[in-house]
Amino acid sequence: MTESLIWWSIAIYLLIAIGIAIMSRQGPSESMSGYFLGNRQMNGFVSALSYSATTYSAFMMVGLAGLTYAGGVGALGFEIIYFAGVSLVAIFGPKFWAVGKKFGFVTPSEMLGHRYNSKHVAMAVSIASCIFLIPYSAVQLAGVGYLLQGITDGAITFTTGVVLATVIAIFFSYIAGIRSVMWTDSLQAIMMIVASTLVAFLVIQGLGGFGALFDTLATEHPQSLTVPGPGLFSFVTFLGLTIPWFFFSISNPQVSQRLFMPSSLRSMRHMLIGFLVFGFIYTMVSVLWGFSALAAFPSLERADLATPTLLASEFVPPVLGVIVMIGIMAAAVSTIDSIMLTLASMVSRDVYANVKPNVSEKRQLLVGKFVVPVIALLALAFAELQLDLIAVLSVAASSGLVAMVPALIGAFYWKRGTGVGALVSVVGTSAFVLLMYATGNSLLGLPAGVWGIVVASVLFVGVSLMTKPHQASSDAFFTAIAEELGKKRRTTTDQATKEAAA
Repeated sequence: MTESLIWWSIAIYLLIAIGIAIMSRQGPSESMSGYFLGNRQMNGFVSALSYSATTYSAFMMVGLAGLTYAGGVGALGFEIIYFAGVSLVAIFGPKFWAVGKKFGFVTPSEMLGHRYNSKHVAMAVSIASCIFLIPYSAVQLAGVGYLLQGITDGAITFTTGVVLATVIAIFFSYIAGIRSVMWTDSLQAIMMIVASTLVAFLVIQGLGGFGALFDTLATEHPQSLTVPGPGLFSFVTFLGLTIPWFFFSISNPQVSQRLFMPSSLRSMRHMLIGFLVFGFIYTMVSVLWGFSALAAFPSLERADLATPTLLASEFVPPVLGVIVMIGIMAAAVSTIDSIMLTLASMVSRDVYANVKPNVSEKRQLLVGKFVVPVIALLALAFAELQLDLIAVLSVAASSGLVAMVPALIGAFYWKRGTGVGALVSVVGTSAFVLLMYATGNSLLGLPAGVWGIVVASVLFVGVSLMTKPHQASSDAFFTAIAEELGKKRRTTTDQATKEAAA
């Protein structure tokens, strides 16, 4: 695979993606809801593809494949736990959608601030999200850097790949806000799933078929097919990685913000079903890539080089290899531009607007657009550190974001939850997780991924029981959910009755 083929392929991809992004524009977006939520009018098909592309980023084809290479079949169990956690969308999604529609929420942090009648809660959630998601954004940029560096044997440097991904993400974010991101995500998701699946089958055939692949693994790397595996996973390590991953769909604001966007509950249901189908296929493909790289190239210097090495090998035709490379790069870009938009909306809506009350919607939008490249440059600087194992870094970010989970669950299911409880839980747990990672990530033999949810729950429940809830905001919140979902059920029943009568 030549360097010129890679650059020409990137150029063609950019031309097509920019065309789609420009066509997605529906005039200038002058409101926060229009720019960051697509006016809450996204259909199920686009939402499903965009949700998939945003969630399954460089982590999958670079990170999960590398985790499989290093840790064996335990990596599949790790990702299946995440899959189980997606069931939380079915539970919380309709409630997010209902209150978002009723109160006009733009961000999950704004929703929590309203529910607990505390601007400090909204600000704390926003700031904590920035602290943990900027490194996660850097993970996506690093994925592109490792990919281009590995596939060209260093001809394209790590820094070149990181800068390229940063520029593309900023550009897509600015064209039409979330609409351009979601439509380019759709293109990227289709590329990702089709090309990677096809190449996985070609590689496995090149290794002699499924039987030969697993015979090789069983003979030469038997521990990779057993639990806990060749040494990366122990029960405690597995628990520390999977607990934050289980809550990913509600703890990560770039994902939960998507629950405000569907035009209807039906669109949300289609989004969830489409995502589950996409995710199952992509998970199996990523794990097979890791196993294939282990069988073909058992002595790689870094596990995260499994995918780039495989793409540059004789098993993959150059044209197909470059298509997959573009798909992985596009996946990383789709995640970082979604994160940039989400964090920008949180900073402008929940930090700036709370520091300067009565600021106009137009001014908030202007601040949000200014914040986008700032976040991108911070992520770029972090990516240049080239820290090890993309998958582990991804989960480290999710370990911190678990701080928001008890407050989120309490917002919908516990009227006794208070603003002080939510604030102490978010701030205290975030500080605790940062301290654990700074001091070796172990307390009584357990990592932050295990302690995070425990500390957050104890702080939220304990402080809430010692303080008084704001009854009016709690009652309004729960009433809005009942009214919106009840209204939707009545509409659905009426439509079914009419269809039956016809």
